[in-house]
Amino acid sequence: MTSVTHPTGAAAPHMTGHGSARLASIRLGAPAAVLALLLLSGCATGPDANPQDPLEPLNRKVQRFNDGVDRTIARPLAVAYRDTVPAPLRTGVNNFFNNLSDFWSFVNASLQARPQEAVENFTRFKVNTYFGFGGVLDVATEMGIERTPLDFGHTLGRWGAPPGPYLVLPLLGPSTVRDTVGRVVDQNADPIGSVEPSADRAALTVLQITDNRADLLPATDMVDRIALDRYSFIRDAFLQRRAAQIHTEEFPDEEAAQAAPAPSVPSAPAPGAAP
Repeated sequence: MTSVTHPTGAAAPHMTGHGSARLASIRLGAPAAVLALLLLSGCATGPDANPQDPLEPLNRKVQRFNDGVDRTIARPLAVAYRDTVPAPLRTGVNNFFNNLSDFWSFVNASLQARPQEAVENFTRFKVNTYFGFGGVLDVATEMGIERTPLDFGHTLGRWGAPPGPYLVLPLLGPSTVRDTVGRVVDQNADPIGSVEPSADRAALTVLQITDNRADLLPATDMVDRIALDRYSFIRDAFLQRRAAQIHTEEFPDEEAAQAAPAPSVPSAPAPGAAP
């Protein structure tokens, strides 16, 4: 499943035929290209260097590239989607893609030996597929069935694979070496990748990316307003969140303790206070 953690996984314009093949190649090739750069790039050093981010100089360059693509393509497309598509239709689109990811979450919960989450995710998929018109309606949530999003990066971390250095992937955003490997497996398991004809596959991919970006508009707009260093804020929040997702109370791990805390945010001035 496509799991956009941050909007730097920017949407591409609609394409058909060979364009769709190129889109699929980019989705699978970007993680491998970044891993290759690990051998070629310099590492960050100095007293202020984050030990989880030895590739900070390279990562900052990639994030600047991603931010440029986001400003010119992904965000305007997401804003237009939010402002022109009726909310009930957007909800149905979001439910449909979430339903597809629920089945992959069931597979990963099973691989992680988490029977409760496996049963819940599989039940959600069955209920929403059959009673929610292919997942367009989220009947399972109305029934109180919990949803636990899980990917193959979670599975690798659950069984002890270290996260490795923090990475910013071109067009895909924040990751780690472990999650980059997991992302390749996730994308190969994505049923959208097998949709034919290729024009339909490309359209679904662009719609999914746009839907994810539209969901993130409030969060990223807030980051732009409050973050003193946008790169550090996103990195620390991502690492902390991933560590918390992977290591539960039943499976504690030092990775969660090592995850950098999210940067503190200056509190808003009281009404009437001098600027």
